[in-house]
This record gives sequence, C-alpha cells and structure tokens, in this order.
Amino acid sequence: MKSPWPEGVEGAVSLTFDDGLSSQLRLAVPILNDHGLNGTFYINPKGEDWENRLLPWQDVARAGHEIGNHSLTHPCSRGFHNSLDGRCLEGMTLDEITRDIAEAEQRLNYAFGSSPLRSFAYPCYLDYIGEGEGRQSYVPIVARLFVAGRGRGEIPNHPLTCDLSYLWSFPVERMSGAELIGLAEWAAATGRWSILTFHGIHEGHLSVADVDLAALCRFLARHQSRIWTAPVAVVASRIRSWRAPSRAGQ
Repeated sequence: MKSPWPEGVEGAVSLTFDDGLSSQLRLAVPILNDHGLNGTFYINPKGEDWENRLLPWQDVARAGHEIGNHSLTHPCSRGFHNSLDGRCLEGMTLDEITRDIAEAEQRLNYAFGSSPLRSFAYPCYLDYIGEGEGRQSYVPIVARLFVAGRGRGEIPNHPLTCDLSYLWSFPVERMSGAELIGLAEWAAATGRWSILTFHGIHEGHLSVADVDLAALCRFLARHQSRIWTAPVAVVASRIRSWRAPSRAGQ
C-alpha cells in the first residue's frame, strides 16, 4: 500500500503548542518561522477581551501556522483540584461541552475566518464528561466538527489505523533537543506520524528551553526531504484523502 506521505518522505511530524501562551508568540513562532516550519497553536478564546487577545495570532495564521480549537474554557478533570467545587468535566453534560467547543469555534472563525482544516486539542488530553456509570466520550462530537482531534498516547500514529478524532501525541515538557529529535526519528523509522505537544517556552511548569526547540527545528529543516513537518490539520486531511479510496470499496 502506497504511503500517504509526500514523495520520498519516510514519516511525518507535527509540532503543537497549547493554551496560546505569550512565550509561544515571543519565542516559538520566530523559531519555527526562521526554519521554514509550520506548527499548530491551540487557543482558548475566552474572556471579555478575547478579540484583542487573538489579534497577535492573526500574523501567526498568515505565516501558515494552524490556529486550532482548544475549547473555550479549557475544562479538565476534578482530579486536578482539592475540592468538589468548581467546573469540571465530571460535572458537565455533552450539550455543555458541545456549546463550549462551538463557541470557541465561532470566535476563532470570527478572528481567522472559517477553515475546513482546523483541528481540536482535548484540554488536559481528556476526552470524556461525567463519571462512573454516567461517563461519556465526547470524541464523536469532535469527529463531527473537526478534521482531527489531538489527545495523548504512547507511540507515533500509524496513518492506516489511528483514530483521527483522537490522535496520540507526546507531551514533551522538560525534554532535551536530543529527546525531541528522537521522537521525530521514531516517526521516520516506522513510517508513522509523531505529534509533539508543547506548552511554554521558558514559561510555566510544562516548559521546554528555546535552545532545545531550536535544535529540533534545525534538525527538521535539514531533514525535510525525508521527514514531513506540517500542522495537524494538514497531515490529517492528507491521511483522510489517502484512506478514502480503500474505504469507498468496502
């Protein structure tokens, strides 16, 4: 079976960045731009000043980076908290999570224009609402609304077998440049797709160093003939097109 990757390419890599942090604008975007790479930046367009907060990201989108949906309010598990108070996935309904995601999408469309190639990133990598016998997955909602959804996993995604609505990614906080490069080489060695999840660049508790991100980007720029680096929505769309003929015959 022919590979879904561009001619001569051995595997794919997507660099993703969560939460719209200031260090991404200040450090990550220039590093990617300097190396001719495009990534995916997952943003929560919440707050009364959401329009102003999205303004600097318009230049990011114009440079070819994907602006992805990370929900409006970034709901996570109650397990991250020390009390039963506060909004959490365990206390939400499918209608509530759908409205949260849809409102974020409406705001992103307002700021960046409607895009058939936008992906979603599950806040805290979690794909459910409710608890116990009432727990339900909201992956089907993401599947209806987006070309792909990014979660968390153990290995690179196989283009034939992965669930595009819950893709596996590697959290890469505190990794060295050599470790990051290893994840890219893993994709090339297996014909798979490595998705790397970054948060802050010298910012916050899930940080990486700018020198390590730069080392990865230098490597990817040098090896672009065999490792395809592209936003999540672009890679997912190519896989969907590649899968379509075989599934049409089923």
